[in-house]
Amino acid sequence: MKIPDVIQALLLVQIPAAFLFTAVLAQSDSSSVVVAGYNVSAPTGSRVVLQCVSGRMVWTRDSLKDRQRVVHWDLYRPGPDYAMERVADMFSAGDQRIYNGHNQGRVSLSQSAFNDGNFSLVIRDIAISDRGLYSCNLHHHYCHLYETIRIQVNVTKLRRKEQRFWDGQKAVFVVLVGSTVVLPCVNRRSVWTEDGSEEEQQVVHWDRQPPGVRHDRADRLIDLYASGEQRSYGPLFLQRKMNISAKSFSQGDFSLAISALQPGDQGLYTCHLHHHYCGLHERRQFQLTVGPPEPRATVAPRALPNQDKEDSKAEASRVINFILPDQRHHFLLPLGYILTTLLLLAFIVLIIIIITHRRKTKAGEFYPQTSLRSNRGDMATNEFEMDVPEVKTCNQEEKKLDYKNNLLREKVQMSTLPKVIDLDKEMEKVYWK
Repeated sequence: MKIPDVIQALLLVQIPAAFLFTAVLAQSDSSSVVVAGYNVSAPTGSRVVLQCVSGRMVWTRDSLKDRQRVVHWDLYRPGPDYAMERVADMFSAGDQRIYNGHNQGRVSLSQSAFNDGNFSLVIRDIAISDRGLYSCNLHHHYCHLYETIRIQVNVTKLRRKEQRFWDGQKAVFVVLVGSTVVLPCVNRRSVWTEDGSEEEQQVVHWDRQPPGVRHDRADRLIDLYASGEQRSYGPLFLQRKMNISAKSFSQGDFSLAISALQPGDQGLYTCHLHHHYCGLHERRQFQLTVGPPEPRATVAPRALPNQDKEDSKAEASRVINFILPDQRHHFLLPLGYILTTLLLLAFIVLIIIIITHRRKTKAGEFYPQTSLRSNRGDMATNEFEMDVPEVKTCNQEEKKLDYKNNLLREKVQMSTLPKVIDLDKEMEKVYWK
């Protein structure tokens, strides 16, 4: 069987969906891909630079282009050897090398691999020693392309055990001893095609999408080619505001500088990087928002030399400068200080009230309540003053008397006791008389 027939037969074999999905991801480069998105805010009147850096866009002149593209197959053998060996490699000029004499005439690659992008490895007369992990390595040194596809090959002696499946990380082929197997490695990206001049293969352009405008209606701002040609679009004042360095392709920096920002400049800016030869199509997006202008420091007015000092003082007193910060926390911070001070004062007043109340209650315990009226108070004091000399007199008389017997003592006591008058008996005496 010829190699093209084997490859054609391979296309009819059902390969697991996950493996096909991986292959499609490697090939789908026809449309540009968004690789970065940024939100940029700047005040009115300032200058902003939208960074867009790509080292792959730097063009390196090299006359040995045929040696820049290469594919090589490697085999990692499982235990007990655990060795890695090179199976075959091939350059874009068509040179093909087969390593290990055992593989001569048994392992091969298609001669048109670099034209159709099919780098499948064909192995005839499979043996037990061919099992292991195969890796297809694609290198394009000129365009800094490095890709690897891995396939696990297991060998069996029973035809009913032949199968192909995806284990979540790689494709697994279980093949019959003595049969022929094709390990697919397909890459049809335009990176393998050489056509056109170098200057026409690289281009960078910036677009601007105003708010509320669809992406297909975006305005083109600048086009820059590797040859040095630059095109600016839009009104003249817009072309002067936006520029890009002429050394972008030598430095790999395609930043767009916008000066004298205005509210009308805000929108979605997109940097498109295209390298048709290397199959590079990338986009970087910047959402630009223009805010209010930054507050500028004000200088107090000064009097002219021919003016009087009094006039200058009068005019200066009329000028009042207010600086209102844009951010909210500048207003909330003084408000928090005021609330904290008020709470502290309220707490101090509450403590003073509690201490005063406690002192009053303690004073009431030591001095009993004597809420008598003023007149009754005067009478009580007079009676007290009248009783005091009587008590003193009685005490002196008792000390002077010489008690000789108990009878005399009782008589003295009876004389000192107050006289009790029975009103009922007095009334009866009057009635009978």
